[in-house]
Amino acid sequence: MADLQNTETLAAPMPCPVEKTGAALAVVSLATALVLAVFTIPLTTLGTTSAALGSGAGGQAWILSGMPLGCAIGLLPGGALGDDYGRRRVFNAGLAVLALALGAGLFVSSTGGLIVLRVLQGVGGAAVMACGLGLLAKIFPVPADRAHSTAIWAAALGGGVAVGPIFAAFVDSLAGWRAVYGLEALLAAALVVGGICFLPESKAEKARPVDFAGTLTLGVGMAALLSGMTEARADPARPLVVALLVGGAVLLCSFVVIEYRKRQPMLDLSLFRRGDFTGAILGAFFSGTGVLAIMSFVPTVLHRAYGTSPIVGAFVLLAWSAMTAIAALLAKRLPDWATPDRVIVAGLLACGAGQAATGFAGPDGSFVHFLPGMLLAGSANGLLNAALGQQAIDSVPPERAAMGSGANNTARYLGSATGLTLAAVLVAHAGDDVLHGWNVAVIVSATLTLLGAVGVIAAQRLRG
Repeated sequence: MADLQNTETLAAPMPCPVEKTGAALAVVSLATALVLAVFTIPLTTLGTTSAALGSGAGGQAWILSGMPLGCAIGLLPGGALGDDYGRRRVFNAGLAVLALALGAGLFVSSTGGLIVLRVLQGVGGAAVMACGLGLLAKIFPVPADRAHSTAIWAAALGGGVAVGPIFAAFVDSLAGWRAVYGLEALLAAALVVGGICFLPESKAEKARPVDFAGTLTLGVGMAALLSGMTEARADPARPLVVALLVGGAVLLCSFVVIEYRKRQPMLDLSLFRRGDFTGAILGAFFSGTGVLAIMSFVPTVLHRAYGTSPIVGAFVLLAWSAMTAIAALLAKRLPDWATPDRVIVAGLLACGAGQAATGFAGPDGSFVHFLPGMLLAGSANGLLNAALGQQAIDSVPPERAAMGSGANNTARYLGSATGLTLAAVLVAHAGDDVLHGWNVAVIVSATLTLLGAVGVIAAQRLRG
């Protein structure tokens, strides 16, 4: 593809000094881990938070869904803005928004206010996620170094999910749920300073005009679609749910039409002719609908089926999230024949097997039944994340690296919202028989993951 030969320039006259590359990687990785830690705050604090704010079932669902909504809205526009106007600038701005929205959590007094803050945290986190991977693409242009950096970035994803719930539960038990937001706000502020000091600025040689029409239709469409999925968890047949889902689908179709007609679109649709780009998008989406969604639901099922406390549920989740971080770090040691496209397919297949192994627990069992499948799924997910991170930026022109990351992570969050909605509806439909609903959800989740692997194989046959 000719576009892959395009060049980009650094805003600074000199490239990032060698001695600063380690610090830059640390800032990007820690910021990524923090975003995931913020993402998981409600997993272990929802009970105390909803009790303090008087949140009902609907409010609790929105507290859980607010940040994914913000991330899904902001990832692709954030990546495009970073490519055109400076990845460090947008990365640091996202961290600043994240810090302010977290700090405001110290003073929030209503469920609606917290939901708004969670959406803003998602928008800030989206800029960090999209531009962080784009920055690594520029800081580490050598393929071997880039593979190493994306493996560490992928490990940060798992590390944030592993540490976040336990940190939140521990702080909540000592100082209350508001303190969780306050402490993580301080961490975000510290990383802003680190970003200013250690990250080099980079952007495309020629900025594209801001795509207002695309940004509006994508943002409102994603908001409507994910809002419909959130509302569907209580009653999927309500007219409001149907209206939101249909409206969101219409707006997203409008976004595709707008991008197709634009000379300089926010999302270059011609990239979908490339097997590596399309395969990475499908891999991210189906990892979201499958392993990410179903594993995030494990603490809820353990609590409802076995009365497991949130903090014990958080430690059980470590069987998946910690293995995700460890396996991502080991991804750089894979042999040369384990190319990203092959790892994506193998990772999805192994994740599907791990998901299936968490099913069919009996009412007299315990969380121990879940552990083997979670360990397998976590190991596969770590390798999958590393491969997806690398392919997300390798499959786009260098000057569109943050856009590639944004598109990939948008697919992941959209898939996660879809998978969580399916799991919640299936478990709720089972009534008091939570484990029966879980078993059905596991079968559906594993099937979707396997279908995703088939889709990736088909996509990889495309020619750019």
